[in-house]
Amino acid sequence: MEIFNYQRAADPQVATQLIRSHAHASDLQSAAQYIAGGTNMTDYMTLEVLRPKWLIDINHLSDARLKQIEHTDRGIRFGALVKMSEAEDDPIVQSQYPLIRDTLVTAASRQIRNMATLGGNILQRTRCEYFRETSWPCNKRNPNSGCSALAGINRQHAILGVSNHCIATYAGDFAQALIALDATIEIIGGANGARHIPFANLHTLPGTTPHIENSLQPGELITFINVPAGPWMRRACYIKVRDRRSYQFAITSAAVALHMENNVVHDCRIALGGVATIPWRAQAAEKILKGKVLDERSATLAADAAFENAITGEYNAFKVPIGKQTIVRALLEVQRIKI
Repeated sequence: MEIFNYQRAADPQVATQLIRSHAHASDLQSAAQYIAGGTNMTDYMTLEVLRPKWLIDINHLSDARLKQIEHTDRGIRFGALVKMSEAEDDPIVQSQYPLIRDTLVTAASRQIRNMATLGGNILQRTRCEYFRETSWPCNKRNPNSGCSALAGINRQHAILGVSNHCIATYAGDFAQALIALDATIEIIGGANGARHIPFANLHTLPGTTPHIENSLQPGELITFINVPAGPWMRRACYIKVRDRRSYQFAITSAAVALHMENNVVHDCRIALGGVATIPWRAQAAEKILKGKVLDERSATLAADAAFENAITGEYNAFKVPIGKQTIVRALLEVQRIKI
């Protein structure tokens, strides 16, 4: 880990100003970074994948709402500094938002969830081995240096949303619930002031610029995550397939929420993890199911549609059949939930 400067910010506006004051650095790894739980940031600083010159600590910001969960008839609002464990323990989350709880309890370990914040979690970096090991060329770490995973050991890598420049998988779980449930996020600190965007617009596909992972402007800070209520909230689940049952990232996963009447799907939300470069909404699968009776046949057709455009490598083609089975399993489990 390289030497860095540390500064604690008490005011959200001061925090964003501090970041912007260092954003002129030409080296992307030398700019200032926010730090909250630090579970992802310190990991990559130890590996010297990230080498920020400044860390701006936002744990002590004066706006108490950033650490609170607010419930209304319209939905739920998470402060970005709420700990993952606090969200999973919230009784309303447990009873009314099971999909959110499922994605939280299957992530990392309880010790990490006690430290990690929701805002930091959705911005976590990939666990691609070639990104983490600085001796390998990586377009995400060093633009235009090449992607070692393309011809390397790519068993863990993405098969959806990939490009010739990057096939790194987005590793998070919580984000799959957010994109499935049409969450929005509130952001401050940009050149044009505060803004409110769909969560689906936060992460960016790698394309030719995999080092640009999200749509945040220099200095911007996520403050709140909003999840609207709907008739699909309680008939929902998250299935995560991994090499071991605990403390492991997904090989494939499926977040499913349904609004059904008489076994007919009126609304359907499906998000996939472990298989894509960004949090992935399986809209083609959703389209297959809407207005249809949910059974194994229709679930299988939806799963086929979800992976129709998959691009596989030498070692990760197995994710296609497993991913399809994960969707079918999640849909049929959700079907059995009694509301």
